[in-house]
Amino acid sequence: MVHRLSRRGNRQLNHAIHIAAVTQIRFSHSEGRAFFERKVAEGKTKKEALRALKRRISDAVYHQLLLDADRGR
Repeated sequence: MVHRLSRRGNRQLNHAIHIAAVTQIRFSHSEGRAFFERKVAEGKTKKEALRALKRRISDAVYHQLLLDADRGR
């Protein structure tokens, strides 16, 4: 069974997160590259590992948005 990811949401933000992930993978000394390689070593495909990295980046962005919102109160 193939699960399709939802394409809903902010396409511009999704594109920015994708570019950030691909850029992190490109640099061998980055934390993103180490995370990506760890996921591939765990048996995930490169596509699944990229998706996991993008999720990690989006979680970090969301966490920062929450921190900024709390500071603004």
